[in-house]
Amino acid sequence: MSSAIIQLLVLAGIAIFLILRLRSVLGTREGFEKPPVQVPGPAEKKRNGRPEFDVIEGGPDRDIIDHVKDGSEAAKALAAMKMAEPGFGVGEFLEGARGAYEMILMAFEAGDIDDVRGFLAPDVAQTFDEVIAQRKAEGLSIQASFIGVREVTLTNATFDRDTRMGEVSVRFIGELTSVVRDETGAIVEGNPNEIKRQRDVWTFAREMGADDPNWHLVATGE
Repeated sequence: MSSAIIQLLVLAGIAIFLILRLRSVLGTREGFEKPPVQVPGPAEKKRNGRPEFDVIEGGPDRDIIDHVKDGSEAAKALAAMKMAEPGFGVGEFLEGARGAYEMILMAFEAGDIDDVRGFLAPDVAQTFDEVIAQRKAEGLSIQASFIGVREVTLTNATFDRDTRMGEVSVRFIGELTSVVRDETGAIVEGNPNEIKRQRDVWTFAREMGADDPNWHLVATGE
């Protein structure tokens, strides 16, 4: 027998040996094969052979109850505003109110509210105009510098379902330096080196769902 035939027989024997070893380790797959068993996940259970999933109930809206008491009339009003305008967020509103407070307050202190008139209700704008006019008539002017806002707190909220008008009242505590000067420039009130705290409660209103995204200042107080 030639050496070539002997080599073929040896190789064939090795191949048969390897196939038998693989079959013994891996097994064979013939005919119907059951699908792999799926292990239920954390929220999945089995009932009557069918998967069942736990329903996770929605909790309180943190965007609301972080600012007002859960279940309060203010919380209900804010929830109604969100239903009327799904994109409305209380936290985002308060950030905008913070910026509006500084902008409107400093415009009033400077005696020129033209740039912020679009954010004021007509009666509020009229009151500001009257105070500014009286100040000018007396020869007085205010020199102010805004330091920052120490507190922004939502104090109340209402919503009229018929008019879709929402109102939110916010308490601000701002810090600024302010002096009143007469026509000669002499200080008649205040200290330019003293930081004073300004406390205000402002109420903003807007028709929820309207195209105009701007809130308007409709009332001021302390």
